[in-house]
This record gives sequence, C-alpha cells and structure tokens, in this order.
Amino acid sequence: MNYISLMEEKLDRELFEHCLGTAKAAAELAERYGVDSEKAYLAGIVHDYAKSLSGQKLLELADRLQVPLDPITRQQHKLLHAPVGAVLLEKELGISDPDILKAVAFHTTGHDGMSTFEKVLYLADYIEENRQFEGVEEIRKAAKSDLDLALLTAVDRAIQSILDRYLMLHPNSVAFRNSLLKKLADENKL
Repeated sequence: MNYISLMEEKLDRELFEHCLGTAKAAAELAERYGVDSEKAYLAGIVHDYAKSLSGQKLLELADRLQVPLDPITRQQHKLLHAPVGAVLLEKELGISDPDILKAVAFHTTGHDGMSTFEKVLYLADYIEENRQFEGVEEIRKAAKSDLDLALLTAVDRAIQSILDRYLMLHPNSVAFRNSLLKKLADENKL
C-alpha cells in the first residue's frame, strides 16, 4: 500500500506536509537512537490519520469502535485523533504493528514508560522541519545529542502552552514529564 499517496488524498496540504516532515524527522531520530527507521518513517506518515475529522466524528468513532477514552480526552477534542487514529490505522489500513499503533495512540500526550520508538515519534512530531516556533531550533539541536533532554524541553513547552490556553492538562503528559525527569536525574544529567 502506498501510504504517502493515501495520506496526500486524505489530508489537506498543510497537514500532509506536516506528516512528511514528521516521517523524515522520525526516520532520522530512529537512526540516531537505534530503532527501526523504516517503521518510524511509516509511523510519521500516518500519525495524523484521523486529525482532519471533526471532534464530533472522532467521538462517534471512539464510541462505535469501543476506543477507551478518559474524561479529559473525551472533552479535549484535539487529543482524540491520536487514540482513534491508532484504531483506524488497524481497522482501515491493516497496520497491526504494536509499536506503530502505540506510538500513534500516545503521540499527543506521551505516557510514563514510553519506549524509544514512541519517544522518537513524539519528538519528531514536535520538531519536524515545518514547525516554526520560538525555541524549536534549541530542541532540534538537543535532539541530536540526547533524546530525553530534548523531550523534556518539548514536553515542558507543550505543557506551558496548554496552561497558557487554560486547557486541562492530561495526566499522561505529567507522568511522561516526571518519568523523563527521573530518568535524567538517575543518569546525572540534571
């Protein structure tokens, strides 16, 4: 299956370009941190498979497909595309690789104990070449030498953005941040 063509047809141009950028960044990070770069590229291409769907449509799909949703994800529609998208990737595209599905499901919130593969997709989504925001170059530079330090900066910025917009903070994001802090402290990197 040609996933690139499929995503190009499914998404608007900006979101498609974001997915291409994420795939490229994921493959580069995967090479650097010792996970499967082809699989990371595929995860990057398809990670926003459900993002163009409305919040209402995502809720309907979640209920119909019995996707377990916590109350915050149910209320914060921007989070829905990740867990629903992971289920749709399996049901509609036949992608069954558990690494890809889990990475897609958690690419918006993260979670405690993320695998290196999951971390690669999370960070690639945040720093891909089309992203332009204050501090992105600093995170891109950090990503070349320490995945967890780069992730900590990215997660801190993401959490600050959520707080600045008076949105609910997902507990998975807090748990992810805390797990990064513990790991970095244990490695004497903080």
